[in-house]
Amino acid sequence: MIFSNENGALVAKRQGETLRIEGWGDDSFRVRSTMYPEFTGNDWALTEKIDVAKTIVTITEREDGPFAEISNGRIKATVNFAGVITFYKDDVLFLREYFRNYGGTESKESRCLKYVNRDYRPYVGGDYHLTVKFESNDGEKIFGMGQYQQPYTDLKGCVLNMEQRNSQITVPFAVSSFGYGFLWNNPAVGRVSFGMNFTEWVAESTKEMDYWLTVADAPRQLLENYTAVTGRAPQFPEDLMGLWQCKLRYRTQEEVLKVAHACKDNDVPIDCIVIDFFHWTVQGDWVFDETYWPDPKAMVDELHSMGIKVVVSVWPSVDKRSVHFYDMLERGLLLKNERGSLQNYDYQGDCTIFDATNPEARQYVWDVCKKNYYDLGIDMFWLDNSEPDLVKYDFDSLRYYLGPALEVTNIYPQCYSRLFFENMKKESDKPVVNLLRSAWAGSQKYANVVWSGDVPSTFEAFRDQLAAGLNMGLAGIPWWTTDIGGFMTDDVNDPDFRQLLIRWYEFAVFSPVLRMHGDRGPYDIPPLDNRDFGGGYLHTGQDNELWSYGEENFKIMKDQLKLRHELKPYIKSLYEEASKNGSPLLRTLFYEFPEDKKSWEVYDEYMFGDKYLVAPIMELNKFEREVYLPEGKWEDIRDGKTYEGGCVITAAAPIESIPVFKKV
Repeated sequence: MIFSNENGALVAKRQGETLRIEGWGDDSFRVRSTMYPEFTGNDWALTEKIDVAKTIVTITEREDGPFAEISNGRIKATVNFAGVITFYKDDVLFLREYFRNYGGTESKESRCLKYVNRDYRPYVGGDYHLTVKFESNDGEKIFGMGQYQQPYTDLKGCVLNMEQRNSQITVPFAVSSFGYGFLWNNPAVGRVSFGMNFTEWVAESTKEMDYWLTVADAPRQLLENYTAVTGRAPQFPEDLMGLWQCKLRYRTQEEVLKVAHACKDNDVPIDCIVIDFFHWTVQGDWVFDETYWPDPKAMVDELHSMGIKVVVSVWPSVDKRSVHFYDMLERGLLLKNERGSLQNYDYQGDCTIFDATNPEARQYVWDVCKKNYYDLGIDMFWLDNSEPDLVKYDFDSLRYYLGPALEVTNIYPQCYSRLFFENMKKESDKPVVNLLRSAWAGSQKYANVVWSGDVPSTFEAFRDQLAAGLNMGLAGIPWWTTDIGGFMTDDVNDPDFRQLLIRWYEFAVFSPVLRMHGDRGPYDIPPLDNRDFGGGYLHTGQDNELWSYGEENFKIMKDQLKLRHELKPYIKSLYEEASKNGSPLLRTLFYEFPEDKKSWEVYDEYMFGDKYLVAPIMELNKFEREVYLPEGKWEDIRDGKTYEGGCVITAAAPIESIPVFKKV
């Protein structure tokens, strides 16, 4: 390695590779490498302005060759003559690249394997397939990384595909129990394996390696450091902390107004009502079908007079029948196909996707949505299918404005959200909140409520959502929610489903956003129209309002909604904390009790902020459960009984409530 100090950054060059390590925020490094003459200059998730780090760079000559180190506060990195990087926190090693290739191997194990730490494999005439390996740490636990549909909160031993898919969200920031956080600052399709033998990060196609890492004593400080360089969520408006009413789907403005008035009549306060998909003519028109929505402005005005905000669904898909398709095609505003036909989405039409990575495309879509929605008084947008969803996830055959899909596709949902956030901020100083089905690192700063996608109505899926929500929070996404009861419901009359719905609702009361939604079977409601387009032909699900599931369940949900409203001042304080330091609302026990060893091992309960320990019921016909209470005094909010922590208790869980304990 040929080392140099470039204005406080450690730069090393060897055999065509340039490696750069520089201070990037408190106790943090950004590490980049490329085989090209220059770095791209893309900062990706690292969008925030930071003070120049006061790094110390030392370059020496050792017996085996040149050696360098760089420090920034509590973090230090060393690089040996072969380019192997070792990281230290307070001079204690916590991470080292995996290198087994004779000279330069730091490990005392076999060195004749010819594995290298940064493996660039070139594509003919193109960029690189990149593999970066690190030594694995025994006893380490890994969290964060976004949302994966699995029951595992601790990701050690997991293999995660870094791809945006319906209900799978890649936010590549990992939090380690060893006191460091690691951001894979690369939107390429790839994979990470947190193996017992080594950790491996893969980018299927890229021009450079780019990651950021930080150290701290506890997860709270790691999140604070991370969101300092990637951004924090704005303040969430208090008038959206109650119930969001939604279903698949309200088909007409008459249906929407009928439900809104029924909420008033049934004493069910709702903060907003959501108008789902296919209220439009065809995909890509982004306009109400006037056959069923003859005067949407009058509808919006009436809802506003009732204190209800209005949310409308916008999809990124553009049907070839759309009035905008050929104009957008000529302007180069659509996703490009490297091969095959221009069909990338086939649900209810022959569609492709608009290219949200293209600033001109973002402005084009906003201009249409402003005229047809925002200027009518629509308050918020539901940016569905924001991965984007595709007929087949053939990332190797697609190209965006920013580059090949293999290199950039994971950033699409962030670009999609910016389309609305940035333009809505220009139009008004009112708080912006939009609902999305996907996100990437840094998405939190664009006012996204991210929900967990089209998951089935099963207790197994419910259990997965708890792991998903906890890890999304640790990946820096504090505004997170689910479809209460799950999305795909076969039969609303099934008593097992209704029990699931109640248990899910009780959980959702103690989550960031309380939102009723779902596609409720059986599908025996006739369509309004026999056309193959427009707002009337597509099916709708069964009723999904609180009173739709029988008097007994209605009473339970109304009582729980009252509890939610009583918690509003507390919930507001949690949103303020998220804006201040990046803390999630939904927290693992160890986030609040990092010194408690057992808190690092319990994942079927959680903290809602710093005061409430919530133990959801995620099994059918379960009416009591064991609850671990960390050290301290805890009060059951249902009966006021207090318990000394540091032990496991058995708590009652009748259908009317789940165990929730307040720290006193």
